[in-house]
Amino acid sequence: MTPRLKVLVLGGTQFVGRHIVEALLSAGHRVSVLTRGRTPDELPDEVERLRGDRDEGPAGLFALSGRTWDAGVDVSGYTPRQVRASAEALREAVHRYVFISTASVYAEQDRHPLHEDAPLLPGAAEDVTEVTGATYGPLKVTCERIVGEIYGERATILRPQIVAGPYDPTGRYTFWIDRIAAGGDFLAPGDGSDFVQVIDARDLAHFVVTVLQKDVGGVFNLAGPRLSWRDFVDVVREATGADARPTWTAANTLAAQGVGGRELPLYLPVRGEQGGLMDLDSGRAQAAGLTLREPRQTARDTRSWSAGTPQRTFLTREREAEVLATLARRETAGGPDCGLLGS
Repeated sequence: MTPRLKVLVLGGTQFVGRHIVEALLSAGHRVSVLTRGRTPDELPDEVERLRGDRDEGPAGLFALSGRTWDAGVDVSGYTPRQVRASAEALREAVHRYVFISTASVYAEQDRHPLHEDAPLLPGAAEDVTEVTGATYGPLKVTCERIVGEIYGERATILRPQIVAGPYDPTGRYTFWIDRIAAGGDFLAPGDGSDFVQVIDARDLAHFVVTVLQKDVGGVFNLAGPRLSWRDFVDVVREATGADARPTWTAANTLAAQGVGGRELPLYLPVRGEQGGLMDLDSGRAQAAGLTLREPRQTARDTRSWSAGTPQRTFLTREREAEVLATLARRETAGGPDCGLLGS
């Protein structure tokens, strides 16, 4: 019988943290969360809520003083200042420290596949506090190093792929689920042979529970099934019952229309500088107990949630219609060189 654990989650009210808390509770464990408490949460009443602000360093962690837990799960550590303060404060207060990092720590993001022993980016200086697209990966590298230095074999580092599923505030994966579910002709990047790879937040959460229950240390990539874009579209169409028709369009043609990664999230050309991020190997984690649900279930459950929840806007339907109309005119006028790659 698995012992009932006391677990502290740093973060825990939004998306990944919420799923981790729910998975821990479902497994019968006791959970405390440390948050700033600035926004309401939807966690069960049985969760102990502690207040603190990691941006204040050790002073912001007063609520942890004199307390002990079996494990700590760091979902909200983005800067070395935050992570060093919590890792040092909990050094003698928890047995295992699980740090949620990112696949963005890898330096050679065009490597296929990306394993845990691939080279990392140079770490950011510990006094860097601004999280941007350029600093995100280097900051996480430094955070990983801090956790490893303080906890040694008691550290577990998880490097997830893009995380998807219900409650996702980024909207990157959800954009495609909602657009395909809406049906009709839609703009699709490439020719369908590039790849999409995400990790369902619930699979990530269940692996955290496994790590804690089995006391597993080490570094693990977390990634779900790798699908071609054509297969991904088919999966979403089947999951949502949508009559949606992709207009596959070359990346350079999209760029000429002013449409790029900001408008069409998730798309990374397989031979591009970041193509390896859609080829993340999770074999080590699967051997340690990571289980993956079918992509169809992730798509279906995400749509069930997103249908009643306002979502972030990427490519608007009006702008998409303009681009599709322009491409159709060019196809009529210019034949095979228009950049359209079939349906």
